[in-house]
Amino acid sequence: MQSGLFLTMPAPDPHAQPAAELYRRALEMAEAADTLGYTHFWLAEHHFTNYSHSSRPLVLLSHIAARTRNLRLGPAIVPLPLHHPLVVAEELTTLDVLSGGRVEIGLGSGYQAYQYERFGLVKGAAPARDQEAIDVLLRAVREPLFSFNGEHFQIPRTTLVPQPLQRAMPLWLVVNSSRRESVELAVKRRANLFTGVLEPLSQLTNVRTQYTDLFDGIAPLRIGTQRPVYVAQSDAEAREAVEHARWNGRATLRLRHGFGDVIDGRVPADPLPNEPADDVLRSDYVVIGTVDECIHQLRRIRSGLGCDYFSASFWFGALAHEQVMQSMRRFATHVMPVLADDARRQARQRDENQRNGETTSALA
Repeated sequence: MQSGLFLTMPAPDPHAQPAAELYRRALEMAEAADTLGYTHFWLAEHHFTNYSHSSRPLVLLSHIAARTRNLRLGPAIVPLPLHHPLVVAEELTTLDVLSGGRVEIGLGSGYQAYQYERFGLVKGAAPARDQEAIDVLLRAVREPLFSFNGEHFQIPRTTLVPQPLQRAMPLWLVVNSSRRESVELAVKRRANLFTGVLEPLSQLTNVRTQYTDLFDGIAPLRIGTQRPVYVAQSDAEAREAVEHARWNGRATLRLRHGFGDVIDGRVPADPLPNEPADDVLRSDYVVIGTVDECIHQLRRIRSGLGCDYFSASFWFGALAHEQVMQSMRRFATHVMPVLADDARRQARQRDENQRNGETTSALA
């Protein structure tokens, strides 16, 4: 299972954390990830609140591209209904050129009605157009010359400038594992799947086994997910980190479900009804604890989802930057090697099972 980073760049108190400091933190994390063995660096796209300072992820990733050499770079995700797909396509291909061909595409619809309203849009109002926009974008980045004649987009013969270095940039789509249609649309586009971000770890769904028929006869697709991560040196340190993760959880739920008004860009941080206790958060929602505890949680995630990619959200709430960096280093030093050993052991077991199966067939 590969591991990368996912950033929203939150600022619970924006006055205490000016934008210049937040962007410096993101750059330092990217540079460190590039040398520590992480494979991907994803930036969210959110607008108009202190929940995230990553409002133009492809702009920031273009700067990060010049400061890194190895990381795969991408938005996770661009809420495509907020944009014309050809504008996003141009930004993606520009980033691909500047990064030397390291871009991966993450797309979805987003979940924050608050930001839709400020763009004069209604979230979920045009699902057919939203699906068509994905097809427009993919045709633009994958075909040197393309046209499109759909219900919502009519585009005459066009060439995108610049052309990407990768003719088939890897595509990731957010799917809801409980909705077959969501998974089916992603599989039909041969997209990798982001899933299982909000469910309790005890209730994760492996979409490959849930919808076996959708995956029959096609090349393997990747499954990825993300969670708040903090590799602590003590239980007290882990408990402190859980409180920062709780802020992020509250903000996410308020923005997703409209619980309480956002006031001048600040998401309310007061407790929500029926919040899980700290021990429940640690046991069933986050990857926070000692090295062994984090490894245990990640094995549960990999088993529950059948995933082969994990994004660590190291920066959440008001965690101090040095705490975030130390957690990143501990994860790379103590957690990632164990996950790599697990993968090698599983691969050897699969090979042995296959050889035994072939031997049995030959003797039959």
